[in-house]
Amino acid sequence: MHIFDTMLRIYFALILLSAALVANSQHTITISGTVVDDKTNAVADASVYILNTNSGTFTDKQGRFELKNIPEGKYIIQVSAVGFAVINEEIDKNNTNIAVTLSQSSIHLDEVIVSAQKREELLQRLPFSVSALSAKKVEQYRLWNTRDITAIIPNLYAGNPGDNRNVTSIRGITSSSYDPAVATYIDGVNQFSLDTYIAQLFDVERIEVLRGPQGTLYGRNAMGGVINIITKKPTNHTSGFAEVNLGNYGQQRHSIGLRTPVVSDKLFFGAVLMYDKMDGYYTNEFNNTSFDKQHTLTGNYYVAYKASEKLAFTVNVKHNNHRNNGPFSLVNGVADAFANPFKLSQDATSKMIDNTFNSSLSVNYTGRSLNFTSQTAWQTNQRYYTRPLDGDFSPIDGVTIINNYGHKWNNVKALTQEFRFSSPASVSSSLKWTTGIYLFHQSVPNKQATHFGKDAAFVGAPDINFSTISTTKGNNSGAAFYGQISYSITKDLELTAGLRYDYEHKKQNVLGEYQKDPDPNPQFETRPDTTASTNFNAFSPKLSLAYQFSKASNGYVSYSRGFRAGGFTQLSSDPSQPPLFSFKPEYSNNYEIGLKNNLLNNRLRLNIALFYANITNAQVPTLILPDAVTITKNAGKLNTKGIELELSAKPVKNLEIEYNLGYTDAKYKTLKLSVYGSEQDFKDNKQVFTPVTTSSLAAQYSFDLGTSQLLKFVVRGEWMALGKHYFDLANTIQQSAYSLLNTRAGITSKNYDIILWVRNLTDQKYISYAYDFGAVHLGAPQTYGITLTGRF
Repeated sequence: MHIFDTMLRIYFALILLSAALVANSQHTITISGTVVDDKTNAVADASVYILNTNSGTFTDKQGRFELKNIPEGKYIIQVSAVGFAVINEEIDKNNTNIAVTLSQSSIHLDEVIVSAQKREELLQRLPFSVSALSAKKVEQYRLWNTRDITAIIPNLYAGNPGDNRNVTSIRGITSSSYDPAVATYIDGVNQFSLDTYIAQLFDVERIEVLRGPQGTLYGRNAMGGVINIITKKPTNHTSGFAEVNLGNYGQQRHSIGLRTPVVSDKLFFGAVLMYDKMDGYYTNEFNNTSFDKQHTLTGNYYVAYKASEKLAFTVNVKHNNHRNNGPFSLVNGVADAFANPFKLSQDATSKMIDNTFNSSLSVNYTGRSLNFTSQTAWQTNQRYYTRPLDGDFSPIDGVTIINNYGHKWNNVKALTQEFRFSSPASVSSSLKWTTGIYLFHQSVPNKQATHFGKDAAFVGAPDINFSTISTTKGNNSGAAFYGQISYSITKDLELTAGLRYDYEHKKQNVLGEYQKDPDPNPQFETRPDTTASTNFNAFSPKLSLAYQFSKASNGYVSYSRGFRAGGFTQLSSDPSQPPLFSFKPEYSNNYEIGLKNNLLNNRLRLNIALFYANITNAQVPTLILPDAVTITKNAGKLNTKGIELELSAKPVKNLEIEYNLGYTDAKYKTLKLSVYGSEQDFKDNKQVFTPVTTSSLAAQYSFDLGTSQLLKFVVRGEWMALGKHYFDLANTIQQSAYSLLNTRAGITSKNYDIILWVRNLTDQKYISYAYDFGAVHLGAPQTYGITLTGRF
């Protein structure tokens, strides 16, 4: 509990510091101006926001705006409005009354702002690879889940076996346990593990994908990169929406939201609720029923209080309540999966209950001397099966998994706290800096039984009608200290350096028991209650050099070190895999060079990056059957290298083209694994969940309907292609190269949309996920539907 005491003491000390900072008097200015279109017509309801502050407003009917009590300095103001390209204007105390001219979004690309370095900056100036998907892009691509960004982001692959947990890989760095290799942040909160993250995408403001290690600012388990999701927040402007989606396979996805000021300029409220369901793609031939029928209720709620122009408080609550009748839609063997697509035969059918709750309190202070942010987050997840779950994925009564032991068990909890100080919003200084403290505590109490039925002999069990019960209690605490500075050596040359120190303490105890039917109580212990603990620590440096060749062209070179935490092996029935075996942290050295260009008066954007990384102490997973337990060991060295290209263009009015390409060569230089009791060398084998190539091409054309440029008929086509990739380290389970076609068409306007869509137009059959023992899950078949959206 010492970490909780430390967190509370630091928290209150820094809150008092922020209060003292707010009390300091400063010279302030008033920023005002007008927003017009390229025909000098006033643009009403345009958003005007000063980057890295709490200050923002909307224009009135005459296109006028005013921001008062702003500390003196030099700022970047972002201006956006429906139907217009987002632009950014630089202002200072000598230029406080400005005129902003917006151009049509049908002609020019948006000037993209991201918070990838935990401060809002221009995307094209960042010295590493970042992709950004705006709310408009999320809607156009019809992104409903984080796995849908596969191939849209170069060298990114995501898939799951049907249980709503995504395994994500970027540049050949992939997850090997419940500690992910690609960190996911939602509204600044680290989705601490695969247990507690929410994969559904709805009411999204922006998705940022940072490729390559981000250890300096994001810490543990960001070796492959970071998926940073920002949802829409309430403002001083009342808005709302309702959306209905209907499709084949019984697909329904309905959402409704409202954002409004409760007290103008002071208190704001926002709420979004989404319900989605589907009848399932798979049929269980054992009882001729729909196997993976599921539904989910998800919510996102905000209360924000603006104490002053400098100090703001935000409470955010999210929940995801998922029900799945057939969570592991798997077929044994690639041949059977393709010969009888979306058909399986399992005798034990169960319902998965998966409840996730995330909450956070954020305090943001923006001042003339510095910015301060505190974020406290609490996450919980309980996941269990109402009935025994089929563990052999077949019609025999061989193995089932039981984990319904009450609320006390399989209920993961995580508390995180981050305090961050950074240079002020003013951009006049040649030095920008960020420093902070990150603290966490995680509790993982798991209890699971592997039951062997009357046909247990078919799976090699020595007896029938018995269970082995595994009880594991894990506690994980840690702290990190980090800092990063960016210094402009000259007007065009900028140096960035960062360093993070992570410390973790892990404690785990295991208990193994034997239970013989029909007695519900264990008869004896197979593994006495045993406890072990260990500590890990790591330094994660970063260094980059960026050069601005021109206003439209920037280049960079960078080095960064990645770190993934170590841990303990779990208890299984395999005596050759002892529990509480400590595996080491995984490290990587990463090098990157890139070039970013905005061309043709912001009508063409072209980014190219080359990367190379070597990974030591590679954490290699082995699935132990029939327990369905993953044992992780340090078993090799991995080298990965490749190239990425991103292109966005608006060559003519109303036509937008996007092309993304990734190539990854991820190969093990050393890899020794135990196969049937003997060690084998798999040197030069390819990394799992890593397509050799990923590419996507999207083209959208809009036809103006009538005189209003906001009323359009839209038609869009998408081509996604993935190269050959493997699902086991022996490289025996492979998916050959394939491509998918998506399309959508309909009418859009400021207040409503009517869209028809089709995904996987050619009904391509492909493996989305496979376990190393051969159980296969296919990707979604052809789906189609209609989307109806209303906004105000």
